[in-house]
Amino acid sequence: MLEDLRGKAVLVTGASIGIGAAAALEFGRLGANVAVHYNRNKEAAEAVCAAIRKHGSKAVAIGGDFGVPGTGKRVVEEAAKQLGRLDILLNNAGAMIRRVPFLELDSDLYDAAMNLNVKSVIEASQAAVPHMEKQGGGAIINVGSIAGADGGGPGSGHYACAKAYVHNLTRHMARDLASRKIRVNAVAPGVIETAFHAATPPERMEVMKKSVPLGRAGTPQDCVGPILFLASTSMGGYVSGQILHVNGGQFMP
Repeated sequence: MLEDLRGKAVLVTGASIGIGAAAALEFGRLGANVAVHYNRNKEAAEAVCAAIRKHGSKAVAIGGDFGVPGTGKRVVEEAAKQLGRLDILLNNAGAMIRRVPFLELDSDLYDAAMNLNVKSVIEASQAAVPHMEKQGGGAIINVGSIAGADGGGPGSGHYACAKAYVHNLTRHMARDLASRKIRVNAVAPGVIETAFHAATPPERMEVMKKSVPLGRAGTPQDCVGPILFLASTSMGGYVSGQILHVNGGQFMP
């Protein structure tokens, strides 16, 4: 039922590693042409592209710091130009930046977190809409977080608030863009074994893993199926405005 993804043009932001890379690879394996966005890790992004091309799909690497306003629009325009169209946007780029206690949160960190995790989603999505309308519609998938629903762990309040914004922005976008035949949903991962947690203390990771009913942390691949479901018209064509939690049962809304 994922045959409808063949020939589609997909932009995955933050796709050099982790969830973004796993999703980009699977889109390519299924016959979609993929723009692989990266910030610093060009070599890893090129490796993802090379793997996609082995499946006969087109892949292009596009660099840019989504923490800098204006980058999201530029990357979308470049992706649409290089792929010849744009049907699906996966807004995956984001980061906590660093952990700080609430009383140490300052305006610089707040602005950096909002620019990277929120403003870039708005800019990229706004830029993608005209291209999707040319194809008769499309799908936007935002990557939220369990932190956006439960307030986040120690020192991650700024990130949790940014992801909560993304969750509600997803619902608003879904309503606002429905008349343009663009579906908008979000995937909210829980504890996923990626570079995101490289700086998380091992003892903290153990506590988080033990809080997961399925008894383990997730993997990037665990997030790929839900993303494909939301991207596919045949699978999720009547699904819009939803936050799909992927967390092993750690949080049940």
